[in-house]
Amino acid sequence: MSAHAKREYVQAIYQRYRQARRPEKRQILDEFCQVAGYHRKHAIRLLNRPAPGAAAPAPAPGGHV
Repeated sequence: MSAHAKREYVQAIYQRYRQARRPEKRQILDEFCQVAGYHRKHAIRLLNRPAPGAAAPAPAPGGHV
């Protein structure tokens, strides 16, 4: 599976995963890991981060100079 196809697949299941309850999340993760070839922990991190294509949060004021 190409990197582009994996990104599209993440976008396709992202909302389904976020709205699912724990038993459904387990099934979605099993399917995602098998199809995309990701390790489970990496898949969880991908699906729990901000939405794909969402704007990055602005840096906090008063940060390091």
